[in-house]
Amino acid sequence: MPEFTRRRALTAAAVLTAAAGAQTFVAPGALATGHSHEGSLEPFDEVYKGRRIQGRPHAMDGMTGRSGTAGGGGHRHGHGAGYAVFVDGVELHVMRNADGSWISVVSHYAPVATPRAAARAAVDELQGAALLPFPAH
Repeated sequence: MPEFTRRRALTAAAVLTAAAGAQTFVAPGALATGHSHEGSLEPFDEVYKGRRIQGRPHAMDGMTGRSGTAGGGGHRHGHGAGYAVFVDGVELHVMRNADGSWISVVSHYAPVATPRAAARAAVDELQGAALLPFPAH
């Protein structure tokens, strides 16, 4: 039987850490709990903590008039994977990460599972302050 060395102990620890990390990596998809539509990219329109948050595919921008791409001129960078999010009618710049999570310009270092969750996180972070339009490049 091979002798148990520090090198073998560290290798075993690394393997266990990698296995635990792989399980944690799969878990973010499980963050979409609660309502059955939370994990989808379906449009949403709700009042959250007194703020109106909306989300919809970019192709639907013309449906709501004023809340659409006001000031944006229709120019899109593609970061939001064809999805627009608004807080009180002002577009919240969102981006989809490679792992499928979402971030916004307001809560950039806190990835969430859905655009709706990104809008809610932005409202939480704003703490009542107005969202200012993100300048287009």
